[in-house]
Amino acid sequence: MPACRRIVNRSGVNLQASVPSDNSVNSPAPPATDLRFEQLDLVQPLQQGIRDSGFVTCTPIQAASLPIALAGRDVAGQAQTGTGKTAAYLIALFQYLLTRESLRVSRPGPRALILAPTRELAVQIHKDATSLGSGLGLRLGLAFGGTDYDKQREELSRGVDVLIGTPGRSIDFYKQGVYDLKGVQVLVLDEADRMFDLGFIKDIRYVLRRLPEHHLRLNMLFSATLSHRVLELAYEHMNDPELVRVEPDKRTADNVRQTIYFPSNDEKFPLLILLLKQMDAQRTMVFVNTKREAEHLCDQLTVNGIKAEAISGDVPQRKRLRMLGDFLAGTLPVLIGTDVASRGLHVPDVSHVFNYDLPQDPEDYVHRIGRTARAGASGDAISFGCENYAIALPDIEAYVGHKIPVADIDRTALAALQSTLTVANPRPRKRWRDGERPRGDRPRGDRPRGDRPRGDRPRGDRGRGDRSRGDRPRGEQRPGDQARGHGQPAVDHGQRGDAQGTTPGTGDSPAGQGQGQSQSQSQSQSQGRKRRRRRRSRRSGPDSGPGSGPGPGSGSGPAPG
Repeated sequence: MPACRRIVNRSGVNLQASVPSDNSVNSPAPPATDLRFEQLDLVQPLQQGIRDSGFVTCTPIQAASLPIALAGRDVAGQAQTGTGKTAAYLIALFQYLLTRESLRVSRPGPRALILAPTRELAVQIHKDATSLGSGLGLRLGLAFGGTDYDKQREELSRGVDVLIGTPGRSIDFYKQGVYDLKGVQVLVLDEADRMFDLGFIKDIRYVLRRLPEHHLRLNMLFSATLSHRVLELAYEHMNDPELVRVEPDKRTADNVRQTIYFPSNDEKFPLLILLLKQMDAQRTMVFVNTKREAEHLCDQLTVNGIKAEAISGDVPQRKRLRMLGDFLAGTLPVLIGTDVASRGLHVPDVSHVFNYDLPQDPEDYVHRIGRTARAGASGDAISFGCENYAIALPDIEAYVGHKIPVADIDRTALAALQSTLTVANPRPRKRWRDGERPRGDRPRGDRPRGDRPRGDRPRGDRGRGDRSRGDRPRGEQRPGDQARGHGQPAVDHGQRGDAQGTTPGTGDSPAGQGQGQSQSQSQSQSQGRKRRRRRRSRRSGPDSGPGSGPGPGSGSGPAPG
């Protein structure tokens, strides 16, 4: 039976809530097996929505946090993934809105705000809220990036009671004046530690500073892990929150069968194919550490007859939702993703989870294998300790508190399978058409040679054809004239001076060099004045003055003296 502990934050020991203390008090909520939702003081339409959703008894986190939140006090809750945190704060949110008048504000806006770190989690929360609040008459709105910008804007401009979204898109609509946040009565931060990991902390603080005073709203924060920085955020912007931790004796569930193999890098993919075929995995999630590896693995599985899709951050939102829909429907047997996909995806009946790459963060291992064996079901978690990531295994085993059983590789079956596998060609690099690539996103050094804008080249780096005709000072030799067949050998200034009848030795002595440079500069200035006069005469007309037509002074060389 998991131990449920509630520690009041005024006691001064809340940051060490996992350490036993005399100041801790037992939660007044009865055990999860005894507390039924019908025993809670909820409005009848909400009770009906709970029954329609199939909920009967509370989970440990629900039994510990709901009595506090229903009494109007702030909660910071921690529990394992898949233990019902979403239903806990949704029930408290709906009850709070239905039993209290809305705040008087000058501009329309949502009465409740739920922020989630990922688009998939926001969509999942909206789905659960629609199920629980089907008969409440509250309008729900979604705000997340990647798709349906105009549609979301139009829906939110008509007014919603509960806004569910990611920080970036929610702030975008707020800055455009689509809604105001001064009427928010309930704030929920879901997976707050993941928001820190994804760099959303500045956005979260931006939103919190634009809400009503903390004593005018109900604040709830739920996450799988509550670090010190998350608790600091909670006590800074929440109204005396009470910390609730539901910590099991083990970080991983007993009904998850964990196994690890130790293949070489060349054996990883054949071993994955072999296990998928032997286990007859129908709904499998495969986790990797990089987006590039996810795409490569997806291609390899596809060409070998296994239908798979890779979900990553740059996949269009419509395609992401289609992938999740196919995975939920059972038409997509393998879904490949990174650690972003391991948070907030509630997919029932996931039979197998493969850690194709061991995670570098031990907490991510717990979140990954938490995708299976949800709601009391059982599942398998298979990990590969390859040459690149086996170094992370000791930290993972220390974090989960036990050794992961090691399984032997069937070398005979693996060798027979390797000879029949097909290797997929690498994906070609995307070639952007003119105007298709957004400005400023070209990697450094990725510009093709020769496409530098004229005038953007440093002085002295110009080619032969970049200089205007006739602007080369007298006495200067083009580099490579002899190679181009001009017949005049390349000589220095002193030799040019001797050849043109200047004072002998001006190219050898310092005085001669200075004299040659001054003559070259004066000749260049004279040439410039003559060119400007010729350009003005051409603009004025063909008969406007001397030098306008062809003649000795119109060539590119110096005019005769």
